[in-house]
Amino acid sequence: MTTTHGGRAPRSDARRNRQHLLDIAEQHFAEHGVSGSLDAIAKDAGLGAGTLYRHFPSRDALLAALLSARDQEIGLRREQIASTAVDPGDALDMWLNALIDWAGAFDGLPDPLRAAMGEQASPLASTCEGYITGTDEFLSRAQDAGFARRDARARELFLMALAVSWAQGAAMADSASATSMAELLRSGWANRTTV
Repeated sequence: MTTTHGGRAPRSDARRNRQHLLDIAEQHFAEHGVSGSLDAIAKDAGLGAGTLYRHFPSRDALLAALLSARDQEIGLRREQIASTAVDPGDALDMWLNALIDWAGAFDGLPDPLRAAMGEQASPLASTCEGYITGTDEFLSRAQDAGFARRDARARELFLMALAVSWAQGAAMADSASATSMAELLRSGWANRTTV
């Protein structure tokens, strides 16, 4: 249960405001990207900017809350990958593609995720660390089975997934870019003796 100062549960109107802000922010970021105006989100929600900042003191806090709402979806995808992949190399490849999709939820999302990796105070930092840990689990299995290079690291694979996600939305990208970049990502971590 979420608590506020003094250990009390938030009032029902505060919970409704918070969820309403998340719904509006989801729509706003989908239309305008993550650099969209936070004040515009509050206005579109019919609330004051102070209400938004009470719930979400920064853009990163708002993004972390929106991504948290997607945890169940990517968690189900992770379970599906772990249970259906033919080999650990395929599982790692499928997981990296899931991360590319996840990081592409909103235009511009890879930038604050990348920046948060160097700022422990950012609410997005723990989000990134969790996905790096998940990536390491898939990578370790692929390495142990001989499908991935021993010098590959989960942190770099996560950053590369962010880069591919970012590049997919770039003006220069075309319909073949995503597939081509994902293949280049795989050829970078794959053990060349098994590929």
